[in-house]
Amino acid sequence: MITKLLLLAAVVSCLLIAGLIYQAVGARQSARRYPPPGELVEVCGQRLHVVRAGSGQPAVLFEAGVAASSLSWTRVMPEVATFARACAYDRPGLGWSDASRSSRTVDRMVAELHGVIARASTDPVVLVGHSFGTFLALVHAARHPDDVAGLVLLDPPTDWQVRTPSNDRLLARGIQASHLGGVLARAGIVRASLALLTGGAPGVTRNGIRVLGPRAVRTLEHLAGEVRKLPADVHPLVQSLWCQPKCFRGMAEHLAALPAIGAAAADVTSLDLPLAIVSAGDHPPDVIAAHRRLASVSPRGRHIVAAGSGHWIQLDEPELVVTAIRAVIDEANTRAISARS
Repeated sequence: MITKLLLLAAVVSCLLIAGLIYQAVGARQSARRYPPPGELVEVCGQRLHVVRAGSGQPAVLFEAGVAASSLSWTRVMPEVATFARACAYDRPGLGWSDASRSSRTVDRMVAELHGVIARASTDPVVLVGHSFGTFLALVHAARHPDDVAGLVLLDPPTDWQVRTPSNDRLLARGIQASHLGGVLARAGIVRASLALLTGGAPGVTRNGIRVLGPRAVRTLEHLAGEVRKLPADVHPLVQSLWCQPKCFRGMAEHLAALPAIGAAAADVTSLDLPLAIVSAGDHPPDVIAAHRRLASVSPRGRHIVAAGSGHWIQLDEPELVVTAIRAVIDEANTRAISARS
């Protein structure tokens, strides 16, 4: 019996070492093959990845969802860059940015966004946020009104503005799954699974993730479906990023910050700037009503329903998002001209 246990331990140790080596070699290859498409800039003592394109004022700065990167704006940013200076970035721990060096507090995240805005433009910018990013954009606009010319907020998760036992349980499971993902990524299992999935053996990966439970399977398959809506040439970049343990840690940290940033956004009751709230068309009436109320925090607020979209509106109806951004820019420019005259 002892011999069998020692043999099993030896096999497990060899597999673990092989996985660690496989992950290290793969990470080096991915870093050479998929370098940052933008540049790494110093913000709040850490390097953040920032992508810029186009010209024109006011500049437009994109703020991604809870665990998403600048890549989530790939279907919108190039079109916006034809009429405005467009800028997207990766929050610490996500995309090509450095891992976070501090906890994801509201003050810290707002300070980082403030630093990126300073890099993007000397004039006020239009902030475009998605999901988690809508809360951060909203709080920043309230704290730094002189920095913001307008807001476009895509599908704010208003049900997270008040803590409930159900949300707390869901969040705890998400954080736990993120930590598990980080362990699996460090051991090379995520990299191997994604290689099998993209190499024509999807059943292997699907059977493997079933151990996480049916909810996790549904969530991961849904996320994979959203990723497939991105341009095909972006898929290898997303795969490369999510082979990194750093990104799973970043996801856990941002999920943990969701209640605090949601509460801070709920405290924003008055703004005086052009504001567009865009709702996914698959929401029940109570969520649509909550989004309509959020639009009313500004006398210049308006509410739009993207009838053909799910939560990732910028992937389902990018043209609608571009039109909303253009309208907010036009209104912001008209307002600026009136103020000068």
